[in-house]
Amino acid sequence: MATLTPEVIALVAQRFKALSEPARLSILGELRTGELNVSQIVERTEQSQAAVSKHLRILHDLGFVSRRREGVFVLYGLADDHVFELCDLMCGRIERETEERGGLLSG
Repeated sequence: MATLTPEVIALVAQRFKALSEPARLSILGELRTGELNVSQIVERTEQSQAAVSKHLRILHDLGFVSRRREGVFVLYGLADDHVFELCDLMCGRIERETEERGGLLSG
């Protein structure tokens, strides 16, 4: 495990903060199926083009997504799928908590 210096803690917090936005998780979920351009992401997530572009920039800057140009399009994809290991852990925990509470998910 990495030494938790203040700098490392700040970097980890920055990444968790990026993943705390539901719109970004939605984008990552769509990219799990393969590369997409901005228009495809807009269509699939029903977010505005401006919002998708902003979220993609943040996800790219933090290393969650990659991008490459193909003709006139820029295609976005997952830089790696390790982020889903974290999501799967959290989803499993939420599922267990929901079952323990009688199957009702509060929200």
